[in-house]
Amino acid sequence: MSLCIRCGSPLSYNEIGAHKKFINRGSRQFFCKDCLAWKLGVTVQEIDRKIEEFKQQGCTLFV
Repeated sequence: MSLCIRCGSPLSYNEIGAHKKFINRGSRQFFCKDCLAWKLGVTVQEIDRKIEEFKQQGCTLFV
């Protein structure tokens, strides 16, 4: 099980995918959605919307 590198929360598959999509595809450590939103200066809702967009486009980083 992967944990957020900032807060230690358990990560979902989509949170790992979001980190890879927005930060670095080669990452081995990841932010949860809350910490990713903080890092990027956006809201969690904006990240959720983008995840849904990428899923609809067929991006395999998301389920």
